[in-house]
Amino acid sequence: MIENLGDLSEKMPHWVWNALVISFSICIGIVIKSILVPIVKRQSQKEYPYSVMRSIIKNFNRIFTFFIPLLVFASMLPLLRFNQSTYDLVSKIVEILINISFAVIIIRTLYVFEDYLYHRFDVAKENNLRERKIRTQIVFIRKLLITLIILITTAIILLSFESMRKIGAGLLTGVGIGGIIIGFAAQKSLGNLLAGFQIAFTQPIRMDDVLIVEGEWGKVEEINLTYVVVAIWDKRRLVLPINYFIEKPFQNWTRTTAEILGTVFIYTDFTIPVESLRQKLSELLHANRLWDGKVNVLQVTDLRERTMEIRCLMSCRNSGDAFDLRCYVRENMIAFINEHYPDALSKTRISLDSESEKAEVGHVGSRSAMVDEAKRGR
Repeated sequence: MIENLGDLSEKMPHWVWNALVISFSICIGIVIKSILVPIVKRQSQKEYPYSVMRSIIKNFNRIFTFFIPLLVFASMLPLLRFNQSTYDLVSKIVEILINISFAVIIIRTLYVFEDYLYHRFDVAKENNLRERKIRTQIVFIRKLLITLIILITTAIILLSFESMRKIGAGLLTGVGIGGIIIGFAAQKSLGNLLAGFQIAFTQPIRMDDVLIVEGEWGKVEEINLTYVVVAIWDKRRLVLPINYFIEKPFQNWTRTTAEILGTVFIYTDFTIPVESLRQKLSELLHANRLWDGKVNVLQVTDLRERTMEIRCLMSCRNSGDAFDLRCYVRENMIAFINEHYPDALSKTRISLDSESEKAEVGHVGSRSAMVDEAKRGR
């Protein structure tokens, strides 16, 4: 068979034979992919709601479209009819492409493993503290490994060239000095990288944590090697260097649990019956699914010269529920006071003695007479 192919290649023009080999390798790769993918898809449909096969298809579909024909072509490379210099160039290009493809496959394998861990530790559950801890570490380790894979692949490709190896040997004596210079130049970047390690394993913040940072309320959306992205409630994004969370204070509302207390302050007149408001608050909380049933308190927390401060305290499962529940309680308590105790809303009192009032009126009258007399004299 191989001898017949050799005879056939000798009879054909070289460019025709090379075109046939390239076309055949591409076709074989497409056929192999078209056979394997439907089989894997059928397997993935049997698993619900998560499928390893489905994750493999999602992450490897594109790279296999390129990698399988490339692998077939590399195996058929000795059959091509090139001169030595062209053959060396083509084989070097194929070698580089295979190295890059293997790097991409390893990276995609990391994504498949990450999908499995995301399914195993689902943050959609109500009490997801452990899951958010693990997911934060997963994201950081995955990004670090991808960076290392890219660096190693680049080094392998560069070292495959003879000229690069010679340059490397010549520069070996200067590695120590160069390392010191690079260390000084990149100390901030290295500081961010070390801060990333500290955040990944000591975890002052985690993925999906609710923070108050730079006066903004938001959730941790991304933790990268050198920066953190916080999704603000109004869909803005706050991007901060990762060492910010090591060096500066910030509020983490979900550090140990997502549960939080919500407060509503109402300012009324002293005459309002507090017990009636307390009963109304209980009625509102029991009727709303956002309340977790744990804390229900209404207290007079301050007395000022004109108003009485009443605090409504309620517990919720998370900060998002707390915000909505506070708005609901605030609106309905004000409506209740307007309807049943409209005179008890905060007011400013003015009391005038009768004698003082007459004196004030007389003073105003004499001043008006003086103005009229001045006008006549003018």
